Amino acid sequence: MTPLEALKRYFGYDSFRPGQGEIVNAILTGRDALAVMPTGAGKSLCYQVSALLLPGITLVISPLISLMQDQVKALNNAGIRAAFINSSLSEAQIDKALTLAAEGSYKLLYVAPERLESSAFRSFAAAAELSMITVDEAHCISQWGQDFRPSYLKILAFVDSLPRRPILSAFTATATRAVQEDIRCTLRLQDPKVLVTGFDRPNLYFQVEATRRKDDFVLQYLRDHPGESGIIYCATRKNVDKLQELLTEAGFAAAKYHAGLTAEARRTNQNDFIYDKAPVIVATNAFGMGIDKSNVRFVLHYNMPSSMENYYQEAGRAGRDGLPAQCVLLFSAQDVIINKFLLERRENPDLEEEDAALLYQRDLQRLQVMEQYCRTTACLRNTILTYFGEHPTAPCGSCGSCNNVYEQADLTDAAKRMINCVAELRGRFGKAVVFGTLQGANRARLRELGAPGLKSYGTLQALPRDTLDRLLAQLLEDGYLVQTDDQYAVLRLGDITPLKEGAQVLVRLPPRQEPERTVPKPQNRSIMDSLTGAGLALFAELRALRLEIAQSEGLPPYVVFGDKSLADMCLRAPRSVEGMIGVYGMGERKYEKYAARFFAVIEAYRAAHPDAVLSLALPAAEPAPAEGETPRKAAKGPKAAFSLTEETAGQFRYGDAYTGAELKAALAEAGGPGMKAPTIKAIEAWLLEQRLIAMEKLPTSGFYYVPTPAGVDAGLRSAERVSARGTPYAVLQYTPPVQRMIVEHFIVK
Repeated sequence: MTPLEALKRYFGYDSFRPGQGEIVNAILTGRDALAVMPTGAGKSLCYQVSALLLPGITLVISPLISLMQDQVKALNNAGIRAAFINSSLSEAQIDKALTLAAEGSYKLLYVAPERLESSAFRSFAAAAELSMITVDEAHCISQWGQDFRPSYLKILAFVDSLPRRPILSAFTATATRAVQEDIRCTLRLQDPKVLVTGFDRPNLYFQVEATRRKDDFVLQYLRDHPGESGIIYCATRKNVDKLQELLTEAGFAAAKYHAGLTAEARRTNQNDFIYDKAPVIVATNAFGMGIDKSNVRFVLHYNMPSSMENYYQEAGRAGRDGLPAQCVLLFSAQDVIINKFLLERRENPDLEEEDAALLYQRDLQRLQVMEQYCRTTACLRNTILTYFGEHPTAPCGSCGSCNNVYEQADLTDAAKRMINCVAELRGRFGKAVVFGTLQGANRARLRELGAPGLKSYGTLQALPRDTLDRLLAQLLEDGYLVQTDDQYAVLRLGDITPLKEGAQVLVRLPPRQEPERTVPKPQNRSIMDSLTGAGLALFAELRALRLEIAQSEGLPPYVVFGDKSLADMCLRAPRSVEGMIGVYGMGERKYEKYAARFFAVIEAYRAAHPDAVLSLALPAAEPAPAEGETPRKAAKGPKAAFSLTEETAGQFRYGDAYTGAELKAALAEAGGPGMKAPTIKAIEAWLLEQRLIAMEKLPTSGFYYVPTPAGVDAGLRSAERVSARGTPYAVLQYTPPVQRMIVEHFIVK
């Protein structure tokens, strides 16, 4: 069996993602491997396909119980024999698993690094045919990494104890160049195939919101994204408890997860999230590693994480199915204080005092980088990619910074005053003293230092604090000032020669207003974009069947099929069961188990809606220019806000009873390509203003609209629905009279 045949047979994919095939082929030729691939890029598939084609057993060293259980469940469901050994099993269960593994019953065996020290396990490993040892989350082996674990250092001693050295492969999503080198050296990889596929996740939309009204933001965000699955990370257990209680009181089905809960409570809450009983989970960073939930549509950070590595790993749990997802970080200055407090109290009993002190300094440096990310006005995606060693050449055009409106201000004079202040303070103090001096603050500490007698005292008191923050960030970026990496982060002079020679300091400043509470939808095209209202209705029915199967088999819904697979079923709408074999993610085992049941739903929907159009083709991509041909530039300028003329209103196609999505599509078609599409929210807002609809609350979370008596008279109807979780709700239907009313509303005379 070739790697591609194994990929199709067991996982249902026709081709490898970038980098996967290279790693698999290298391993199958006997080479060690190190792969750095972003979350969702398919790291696990690399060693799983390799394990299928290698003789004997592949041992996967993994740091968390949840990670092992999740992957083993998915592998067995795909027809691949796998098992795990960890502290959740009894000694009798562990003995049985080792016996079966020694007999060749498993192709993959997952273990925690601590298990490698067990004499019973070492005896098993010495006698077993180990073809490969895979180190997952390999950044844990590096003291330069954000999640260093001393237990990972024992892996090499275990490998050295084996009578025959197997292939070694290491995988991670977040590793700077220093961490990559640490992994290679610490594991003593031999002539490894090193692959860094790039860290970019194009389907993720990054946003930073500087706001003190975090609770209001989260509540509004969940109202704007009803039914979507998401994770909300908090820095402390106290914040987790408080926010989860707030969300529950507001009617949202939200679970919580942190180390202060009992093991049973954590397991129950995690399963409620995985099985979509609670679509939202509020958690500390103790949650998430190894949770392979593919349909997470958003990750909110209620507090700033302590490092870019942590942030990108946690944010990367969104959109693992490749569909658009949002990563929103809510930032306030208090977050920096909380993180420093947590770092100061973190204990490292397994480290020598000198190593612990070095680790603390590195953690402070990472915290500074994270704060700079939260304050930057530059492209957020590029800021992340640059940190991990990539060199993007242009802004992404699709993140919170790129989509925000900034004013470029010449703050050269203010910059010189800030530099003079640092010089007057002789580079011995941090930001708090520098800012306090510049703003003329009346503090005992400043008086004690003699700050009121300095020439720079009070010279920038007219500038708001956030402007000072952005100015400082720019001076650090330009190298005019430097910030030390120690606990107190002292500011010192850098190279100010260009400024003396007349250089300007230009700073991008945001509008002076409280940020909007909503986040724009990502603009990335996805398979979902091509589904019509009918296609989305079929998608909902397929999701309901998926949930039913998952509950009956005790599996997370995404293990049965991911959202991308369900969307592909709607797009293809095969005319026979055999046609299901081409669906994305449809391996042989899943075809045998599920294809007929999902096809029956498609066939029944088609019979009930014979004229339904399930999908529309997406606009074709611009063809690549021929060799030597100058590429055409895309037309610039924003589309006009949606409106109709008397002429274009005559092009509107009336229907019997449109859904909101169908009405929007018909309006957009009439308006033509030069117009922005109208939004359903805008239509509903106008109907609310006309008192034609009213809001009804769901018993679990969110709300829906129903016609008022005046709305019924105007032609609005309400169709009853039941969600996949059994929650009743209603959807608006627009008959021709109300369609005409809305068309007339949009006509500009």
